Amino acid sequence: MSSLSEQFLPAFLEEVVGDRFGRYSKYIIQDRAIPDVRDGLKPVQRRILYAMYDSGNTPDKPYRKSAKTVGDVMGNYHPHGDSSIYEGMVRMAQPWKMGHVLIDGHGNWGSMDDDPAAAMRYTEARLSPIAMEMMRDIEKRTVLFKDNFDNTAKEPVVVPSRYPNLLVNGTSGISAGFATEIPPHNLREVIDACIAVMQKPDIALEDIMTFIKGPDFPTGGTIMGGEGIMDAYRTGKGRIYLRSKTEIENLRGGKQQIVITEVPFQIVKSRLVTSMENIRLEKKIEGIAEVRDESGRDGLRIVVELKKEADAQGILAYLLKKTDLQVTYNFNMVAIVNKSPQQLGLKAILEAYIAHQREVVTHRTQFDLEKAEDRAHVLEGLVKALNILDEVIAAIKASKNRQDAQNNLVWMFGFSERQADSILTLQLYRLTNLEIHSLQKELDEMNARIAVLKGILESDKKLIAVIRKELIEIRDKYGIDRRSLIQGEVEELKVSLEVLVNAEDVLVALSADGYIKRTGMLSFTRSGGERHASGVKEGDHIIRLMDLNTRDSLLVFTRKGQYFLLPVHQIPEFKWKEPGTAIVNVIGLAKGDGIASILPVGNMDDPGASLVFVTRKGQVKRTELKEYSTSRSGAVAACKVAEGDEVLTVALSSGDKEIVLVTREGMSIRFRENEVNPMGRVASGVRGIQLREGDEVVSCFWVNEDEGEILAVTEIGYAKRTLLLDYPAQSRGGKGMPTFEFKEGKRVRPNGSRISGAFYCREPLELVAITREGATHSFSSESAPLSERRSIGKQLVSVEKRTRL
Repeated sequence: MSSLSEQFLPAFLEEVVGDRFGRYSKYIIQDRAIPDVRDGLKPVQRRILYAMYDSGNTPDKPYRKSAKTVGDVMGNYHPHGDSSIYEGMVRMAQPWKMGHVLIDGHGNWGSMDDDPAAAMRYTEARLSPIAMEMMRDIEKRTVLFKDNFDNTAKEPVVVPSRYPNLLVNGTSGISAGFATEIPPHNLREVIDACIAVMQKPDIALEDIMTFIKGPDFPTGGTIMGGEGIMDAYRTGKGRIYLRSKTEIENLRGGKQQIVITEVPFQIVKSRLVTSMENIRLEKKIEGIAEVRDESGRDGLRIVVELKKEADAQGILAYLLKKTDLQVTYNFNMVAIVNKSPQQLGLKAILEAYIAHQREVVTHRTQFDLEKAEDRAHVLEGLVKALNILDEVIAAIKASKNRQDAQNNLVWMFGFSERQADSILTLQLYRLTNLEIHSLQKELDEMNARIAVLKGILESDKKLIAVIRKELIEIRDKYGIDRRSLIQGEVEELKVSLEVLVNAEDVLVALSADGYIKRTGMLSFTRSGGERHASGVKEGDHIIRLMDLNTRDSLLVFTRKGQYFLLPVHQIPEFKWKEPGTAIVNVIGLAKGDGIASILPVGNMDDPGASLVFVTRKGQVKRTELKEYSTSRSGAVAACKVAEGDEVLTVALSSGDKEIVLVTREGMSIRFRENEVNPMGRVASGVRGIQLREGDEVVSCFWVNEDEGEILAVTEIGYAKRTLLLDYPAQSRGGKGMPTFEFKEGKRVRPNGSRISGAFYCREPLELVAITREGATHSFSSESAPLSERRSIGKQLVSVEKRTRL
């Protein structure tokens, strides 16, 4: 046993996992997800194309079942699942994904609606004509071959790729630690740029971009962002915006429709149509009557029919912003260079391709030269033999057998073995006068060809000329016009509220239990037009009623210091007699939180306006209104609230008034609002009043000059009014001064032990007191006696013993 145990060595998990994952990553990067910079193919694509080429599945022959190709690829080169191979095939056959398809498919190969291709047993395929240019010269030792996975065959490491496939067809892939996203480009432009770089290697990127203006997507569309293209071509990373091709058509009867004929690259058309239909169904904007997909044999066509008087431009801007009618496309040009992934700019990709073509053409020329020299050597022997024919025939006749004859020819006349062998296999008809001439002619042609081939190998200029000529042939044969428009500037998409919402005057009501509703003025007048007769649930009552327009917004502040920006048109519509819906159904109010204030806001950028927060513990905070501008629909922090504290009220203010705080135990303080300096949005504020243990602020209001009175009401219905003059302004943060005198004792009738509410009256106020049980009592502020600050008040609301306001 000891000998066994000695063979085990401790291994650290990090090292083992790191090593294994490292190997796996290397495999994924090199052999699965990232294309080679030379031919722009991933291994599975290269293997599919080579297997089809090798088995003669070419454009000049009939289509062949896809399953057969997949079987060949899997059995010979790619020991993985058939689905991954077939998916690779399908992508190469889809014209909306490839600039130039490499596989000519027959049958159902999927659609732009993301319909899957039929199973491989149903579809047929062959190489497309341009795929033959990828493979051209592969049999002339132009590229390296390696053993396949079981050493039974050879496969190419890279294919000759006689046109710059990486840029023309683009690619996308994700691997461990690397991703790549290279868009398709226009074949003519790329080849012109290639030739320019070959002829002037130190050419600047700006000059290359006079040839390649930007990507050219097979689905067309408009590309926006000259800067993004420039960044991408310089560094390999950059962002552009891709916009659909749209047109606004006029119909009979004053209607209009938006017609979409090109959508962005890699966008699933059916999902785009569904998202536009959802906008119509959910009434996110008014004005869309119908969304139809009219695509067919004549190409792509999506129609968005609009209602009468709808703002077509505005709706189009909204659709561009909110759906995939316009998308961002991020370049991330990563390819395998010398077995490792690199992020490349445009010039580096072109240079790598040119270097590959130099190798391909050099190797092909060497191969052709060897063949030509061998043939010339044979022809020389034949011509020499025909000149001394009689001696040659005599020597052959005198020989014992074939081998002897070959030896004799070598020995007697100085032929090489290769020449002697060809003389012995010479057919008799070649001895005719005509044939002798044609052999001499062929030899002269061969010698001329050898001179040309040697010239190519010896001169870089001639080599470049050959590559250029062959590229131009491909350009002229396969070049197509540009499909995507390029626009230098990115258009800002501004969606005006006018498009989203029909302007309508409405009433918005909020109840004490947190029910909210929006009611149109028509429904309000039909329900009797009485503002106090709003429908509520039993025991509930309206605490806030606002006259608004559907294009207004509300700032909703919660007790825990958060806020929501709620557009009025998003409040559900109800009849005036209906109670409405709980506000938690409209905004994402956290559990245990409640509404502190609702403020209608018009212009969020008003420089003079600020919000003032007052908490129960006497903290006061002032922040400029513009800091509360948000595009988020969820909760946003509005004010920092301490543990055990909560926001009492939030008010919109101009900063030039005075604030009065009244506490539960009858203290009050009056100070200038500008003593509270403006702070940041999430600050917690400063102390407004110093509270005794257990006391809290119950009311807060703004006063101006010394007019009016302050009305205080206790929890058992006693009230009194005091002139505002009796409340001198103090410094912020003091203890304040008493504003009520509570009476308690055995012989006296109690007038309460805490303040329930305090109000600022400049003219008579009609107040409604509500008990805990939900009973309501109305009274006027005028019925409260006018007395000094410390007074006992008079009972205005008769409250039963156990009941409190």
